[in-house]
Amino acid sequence: MTDVKQALELISRGTEEIIKIEDLQKKLESGKTLRIKVGFDPTAPDLHIGHTVVINKMRQFQDLGHEVTFLIGDFTGMIGDPTGKSATRKPLTKEDVKENADTYARQVFKILDREKTRIRFNSEWINKLGSEGMIRLAAKYTVARMLERDDFENRYRNGQPIGMHELLYPLAQGYDSVVLETDVEMGGTDQKFNLLVGRQLQQQYGQEPQVIITLPLLEGLDGVQKMSKSLNNYVGITEAPDEMFGKLMSISDEMMWRYFDLLSFKSNEELLALKQRVADGDNPRDIKFLLCEEIVERFHDRKAADAARETFIARFRGGAMPEDIAEKTLATGGAGIGIAAALTQCGLTTSNSEAFRMLQQGGVRIDGAKIDDRSLLLETGFEGVLQVGKRKFCKAHVE
Repeated sequence: MTDVKQALELISRGTEEIIKIEDLQKKLESGKTLRIKVGFDPTAPDLHIGHTVVINKMRQFQDLGHEVTFLIGDFTGMIGDPTGKSATRKPLTKEDVKENADTYARQVFKILDREKTRIRFNSEWINKLGSEGMIRLAAKYTVARMLERDDFENRYRNGQPIGMHELLYPLAQGYDSVVLETDVEMGGTDQKFNLLVGRQLQQQYGQEPQVIITLPLLEGLDGVQKMSKSLNNYVGITEAPDEMFGKLMSISDEMMWRYFDLLSFKSNEELLALKQRVADGDNPRDIKFLLCEEIVERFHDRKAADAARETFIARFRGGAMPEDIAEKTLATGGAGIGIAAALTQCGLTTSNSEAFRMLQQGGVRIDGAKIDDRSLLLETGFEGVLQVGKRKFCKAHVE
């Protein structure tokens, strides 16, 4: 296997789309150090592991010897990325941008090699454009092409306002690629339109167009919806080791491989070996330990990962329940409550549908006993510990 082939396999792992993969192969075969760019608008100060999917891919490029630019969109952040928005988004203030950017910079070096990372702010060059430069940039793109973007097209069709400044966002992001002469730009699947604008602008400026790599949005701990703090299905990268380890152990055995693909730095060969171990009869739980240890060590250290594993084993493997279980009184007016509704009201599932799914999968217990009866009614006076998965508990009382 050639070095280029190995590099392509590593880079391709976990990606959604590469435009164009034959261009990427040519760039790798050239032997030159590629310029990799990923832009981040500092819209929020804290990251969860879903945000790190693209950052992990940046680290893989670094390990292959290429140059990575972590681009903070302090100028574009004040415009507001219209991606996926049905209404004009409120722009950030300069103070918001600076505070969030400082936090981002501290957090990303838990993954990226500080010595091999260039941090740039796109205000460096966009502020210098001035009004004449911005007009010349706008002349490189058409309104018709801009309205091909789904969110703009939907808002235009529904008579919802589109601010003129929003049309400048993709242009400004694309101009970043021109200035940095980017070889490869990466982002989430929701960023595909913006990334394509950069590729097209480079051609307008006589540059070789960048390769675009889009990465999927990581599903949260529920295995269904994308990881989000608002859905409470996330793992924050600043969380305590025990909390991080326990949350990751709660994912399903099937979802574990998705997390390995998108979050682990293990080689493709190592992952194939782990899958073979499970096929040969090893307990998937033991393989999941390896994933949890790797993630905890990345954001803390090896000692913390080992301690978190031992804490988890002591608390959960023997069937022991944590001491600090939340309590919930379920007021039913004497009518009792169905098991799915009880799980949801206790916060153990996000919906009755998820509760039914967990019942079907055998992931629900009452006082340590597994149950799968979807029609189970908890009558008035019921008291017991409801459990979903390996780490979600609630002491429920039905009134």
